Amino acid sequence: MSPSVIQRSPLLVADGWRDYQLLHCGFGMKQERWGRVNLVRPDPQVIWPKSDGPNWTGWDGFYHRSPEGGGRWEFKKQPPEHWTIGYERLGLTFRIQPTSFKHTGLFPEQAVNWEWSSSLIREARATGREVNVLNLFGYTGAATCAAAKAGASVTHIDASEGMVKWCRENAALSGLADAPVRYIVDDCLKFVRRELKRGKRYDAIIMDPPTYGRGAGGEMWKLEDSLWELLRECREILTPRPLFFLVNAYTARLSPTVVANLLHALLGDRPGQITAGEVGLPIQADATPGATAEYAKILPCGIYGRWQSGA
Repeated sequence: MSPSVIQRSPLLVADGWRDYQLLHCGFGMKQERWGRVNLVRPDPQVIWPKSDGPNWTGWDGFYHRSPEGGGRWEFKKQPPEHWTIGYERLGLTFRIQPTSFKHTGLFPEQAVNWEWSSSLIREARATGREVNVLNLFGYTGAATCAAAKAGASVTHIDASEGMVKWCRENAALSGLADAPVRYIVDDCLKFVRRELKRGKRYDAIIMDPPTYGRGAGGEMWKLEDSLWELLRECREILTPRPLFFLVNAYTARLSPTVVANLLHALLGDRPGQITAGEVGLPIQADATPGATAEYAKILPCGIYGRWQSGA
C-alpha cells in the first residue's frame, strides 16, 4: 500500500449560505447577518480599515469588549432569546443565541467541512457500509448533525453539559431527534482511552480542540502539550479501514502545515491523502461588482487538516 501524501490546499470559502452573511469587516470588528438579526462583534483577525468608514449602522446587537476582560451585548431592542437559521445545502437547522463570551453557538465557516465529511459518509453508505463517527470537542454539534444527516451513527463528546444539550436541540431542529447519536459530557482524552479499553472503534474522527480548556472533572487542556497525545490515542480506536480524520483549530499558534505534519505522523503510513489549509468567509461589502463568486477580501476564520482514506 502506498503511504499518505500531503497536498497543499488553498483557502476554503464557505459561500453556500443564505441565512448567514458576513456584511462588513474593519477596525477589529465584523458585522454579520444571522437570519434577520444583524450583530457586530470583535474579531482579532480584522486589522484592516472598514471599506465604507468607521461607523457601523443597521445593527441589532453590538458586543462591547471590557478592559477588564470579557464584554457585554448592547441591543437596540430586546431580541428573542434565541432564533434559528438553516443551512439549506444539507437540510440543517441551528439555534442561534448570543452568549456572554460573544459567540452565537455556530461557526458558519465550518460549512465547508460539513459538506466534505457528509459527502464521504454518503459515498460510503451508498456501498452499504455502516459509518461510526466520533466528534470530539463537539460544541453545539453542527458537525454531528451533518454527519448524522448523511447517514452516520455519531458519538458527540463535549466537557460542557450546556453545549451537549444545545447539540441535542440542533439535532431535533434538523429532523434528527431519533437519529443514532450518543450525547456524552466527558473529558475527550479520558473518553477515548475508555473506548479503547471497551474495544469500541470508529470509522471517522472529527475534533475541534481548544487552545486551553478544562474537562468535565477539571482536567487542564493545553493544545501544544496535549494534542499529540490525544491524536495518538485516537489512532488506536480507528477501524482497520477508516474513512477520514478531521482536525480544526482556531489558535494562531498552529499553522496548516503543522496540522498536516501531525496527521502525516499519525496516519502517513496508510494509503490516503492529507490536505490542510485555512477556512474563511466572504465579506459581502468587498464583493467584486458583477461577479457571483469573487470577493476582494476573505476573513480567515481558522485552519483545518484532513486525512482521507485512499483504500
